[in-house]
Amino acid sequence: MTGILNSKDFQWSRAPDRMADLRDFLLLGGPAIWAIAGLSVAAAALILWKVWRLALIGAWSKNRARLAIDAFTGGDGAVALSMLEGRRGVRSRVVRGALRARATLVEEAAREETARIAKAELASARSGLRGLELIATIAPLIGLLGTVLGMITAFQALQEAGSRADPAALAGGIWEALLTTAAGMAVAIPASAALTWFESVIDRIRLDLEDAASRIFTAGRNI
Repeated sequence: MTGILNSKDFQWSRAPDRMADLRDFLLLGGPAIWAIAGLSVAAAALILWKVWRLALIGAWSKNRARLAIDAFTGGDGAVALSMLEGRRGVRSRVVRGALRARATLVEEAAREETARIAKAELASARSGLRGLELIATIAPLIGLLGTVLGMITAFQALQEAGSRADPAALAGGIWEALLTTAAGMAVAIPASAALTWFESVIDRIRLDLEDAASRIFTAGRNI
């Protein structure tokens, strides 16, 4: 029992030490670390917002649009439209617009209208990706800049020390400088991975929209 209590006491006593380590880490890294910390917060916020946004537009929901297209190709355009009324999913909105254009416009104009709606929806789905791409690009560059500046400072101190230079002090200055490169990579890697995933989801949506438009305009039936 005493051993367990001591272990818990030790864990609680380490909490202030962890906060002190974090403070020291930010101080050692200098302005570059603070900039990277800001980028990490922005990246996390963007990733969470983008997941919520894609879920809101139905990025992973395609059944309703598929059923509506099946109804249309089966000759029941009115039922197909009624199935999509009030639906907020990106596929449903594009299919609904395509069905309406197919019913009221000549084929060439209907195709142009469908393409316009699809492009607008895809542009909306891609919102926020440029910011995430920017973070994934500049975070390691800021880290590298911090490392270069830290190395310059370390070697200036070495030069000033002359023959009295302490190799241990130089090594300490170098590893402190390298902290910013590691921090920049730690932010860039998950941001880049999230960006790739989001782009794959949007590419899947684009392919589904192209397939839906092809099925609608090759059905040979109007509503």
